[in-house]
Amino acid sequence: MSKRPKSTMSPASDNALAQNRPGQGETPVEDHAGNGGELHQDIAPDAGHDDADAYLTDNFGHRIADNQNSLRAGERGPTLLEDFVLREKIFHFDHERIPERIVHARGSGAHGVFECTRAIPELTKASIFQKKGNSCPAFVRFSTVAGGAGSIDTPRDVRGFAVKLYTDSGNWDLVGNNIPVFFIQDAMKFPDLVHSVKMEADRGYPQAASAHDTFWDFIGLMPEAMHMIMWAMSDRAIPRSLRMMEGFGVHSFRFVNARGEGRFVKFHWKPVLGIESTTWDEAVKIAGADPDFHRRDLFEAIAAGDHPQWDLGVQVFDEAWAAEQPYDILDPTKLIPEEDIPVEIIGRLTLDRNVDNFFAETEQAAFLPSNVIPGIDFTNDPLLQGRLFSYLDTQKSRLGTTNFHQIPINAPKCPFHNFQRDGMMQTLVPTGRANYEPNSLAEAGEASGPRACPETGFASFTANAERNDPAQKLRVRAELFADHYSQARLFYRSQTGNEQAHIASALVFELSKVQLGHVRARVVSRLRNIDEDLARRVAQGLAIDLPDKAKAAKAPIDMPPSDALSIQKQARDTLEGRKVGILFAEGSDKASIDTLKAAIEKAGGSVFLVAPKVGGIKVKGGTLKADGQLAGSPSVLFDAIASVLMPEAAEALSKQGAAVQWFMDAYGHCKTIAHCKGTQALLDKANVEPDDGVVRIEDFIKTGAKRHWAREPRIRDLA
Repeated sequence: MSKRPKSTMSPASDNALAQNRPGQGETPVEDHAGNGGELHQDIAPDAGHDDADAYLTDNFGHRIADNQNSLRAGERGPTLLEDFVLREKIFHFDHERIPERIVHARGSGAHGVFECTRAIPELTKASIFQKKGNSCPAFVRFSTVAGGAGSIDTPRDVRGFAVKLYTDSGNWDLVGNNIPVFFIQDAMKFPDLVHSVKMEADRGYPQAASAHDTFWDFIGLMPEAMHMIMWAMSDRAIPRSLRMMEGFGVHSFRFVNARGEGRFVKFHWKPVLGIESTTWDEAVKIAGADPDFHRRDLFEAIAAGDHPQWDLGVQVFDEAWAAEQPYDILDPTKLIPEEDIPVEIIGRLTLDRNVDNFFAETEQAAFLPSNVIPGIDFTNDPLLQGRLFSYLDTQKSRLGTTNFHQIPINAPKCPFHNFQRDGMMQTLVPTGRANYEPNSLAEAGEASGPRACPETGFASFTANAERNDPAQKLRVRAELFADHYSQARLFYRSQTGNEQAHIASALVFELSKVQLGHVRARVVSRLRNIDEDLARRVAQGLAIDLPDKAKAAKAPIDMPPSDALSIQKQARDTLEGRKVGILFAEGSDKASIDTLKAAIEKAGGSVFLVAPKVGGIKVKGGTLKADGQLAGSPSVLFDAIASVLMPEAAEALSKQGAAVQWFMDAYGHCKTIAHCKGTQALLDKANVEPDDGVVRIEDFIKTGAKRHWAREPRIRDLA
């Protein structure tokens, strides 16, 4: 049992609502776990009930009995529209800020095309999947989550991966992330999650960062978040490029075929270039060198004709299979291991055109999880159910009108007809008198308007096959939601040794920014349920005693490791889509540079020439112009580096910090370094030691742009 501290009235309370004192009161609070293991902090039953300041209420003074769960039709059923507590909480949250997105504010978008590569009419009646070769236009918006529109591209953060497919059956918005799970199980907690990770309310910082007290205080009290924390502290949260990032629908959705048969489905976007990440040190340095690193990379790749591509894959399963699993497939903090159900590829997305106007397209793009087409339907996932309401509501706040669907980037590319009229910013001009139905205007020779079609219209899946009793109205989570640690353990133990070290180091970094000692200890106590060695490493990194293990609401189980959860186990040994920086200076051999450049480009990579000066430089064989100046083009911007230098030029550059750091960073980030003999003096100054990734220029193509992780233990301390 805990007691809330007293707090004095602030000058801001000196107004007509002076009796409204949010956050005040000191009534004893009792902690207890709910049915799904979620933490409830309720007023103790014997505390007395006359301290009005102590009670959580809605904005009209109605006391709230449960602030952790939405009201459902059954333990595993859909969320009910009558839940005014959820409605008000989400409604207020959606309208807290205008016009910038509250989350996912910093985004990058591009146009493209989606093509069905495998027809699946036996699974879904969705028109796009009825025939191989079917295609439709697409628009994709990538984004960070925590930072504002003016923040940076490379913080440790989840990345939004929102896809809008303009099908002949209407728009389908698959609004997901680059991580297949989420922090919370119920939409009721989304405002709390975002409030905690945003800038701290009293000081307005940190921006675009989770390494602060309020976020980790919330996480430490929400064991359901621990699986997502493993992903967020892994290298998945610091991607090398938007082009080299997986995407996930997160939730379990449903396929429905023409016979009305339904099966569950999970959606995956697999990058054709493979998955790549940065190291944390690179991400920090890139933020300083180029805050627009990801945005620029995407734009320039498309402009150069190197069109990014993703394969759309699905995991399809039925209710019988779902019922046998040790986790609940409606729980958005859980994933389905690919070893259990392999991902089957059914389509390919290609981004081939940059936007013409960032505001008109990328900023005004409105994505709605409720935008589905016949053949694709929802499940009772409680987070998805809340999103179905929230996204539509928030567009009115951001775009100012219910007619946001008329903005070109949001408008469907198939005909649309209804009786909705007027509204702010109405740009269409409906004619005639038919703005209602039923009507009999056709009998008078007038246009009577469109009508519903039961045969081809969207019809929700009718079977209640999700192990649920809809006769009950409950604020409760399914008992299986209480296993908060098994999949977090699965994720951690599926990583390579140095990926595990990265996770431990990320936790040490983030928690070292937390000023509240009890919060640090609480998080480490939860880590003990995931992996004892991880908890020990983090505790040692923070120089704290290993706390007692937190009590698990449901004892975790061991699951077989999954290679699909590791970036490094999936790494592609390729130069395709990678960027190589080549350093040269006065006197360098132009023929050697040209030969190397041609070989890299033949292998699918791109070359960026770096020199102490950007103008034409005299080299052996003519003059050569650099793409970037040395101090402004640090090696963190490239996937691998090479150097073609005369000994005297290398000697001179060894006295320049930018040149020494160029090699020092590439070596420290485990990148391939190709060099000529003349570069040796500079390598020695940067303490670059020979290994499999430090090679002669002639061996660069064979070695490639891969990371040489065996180097890492020699060059930095990891938790």
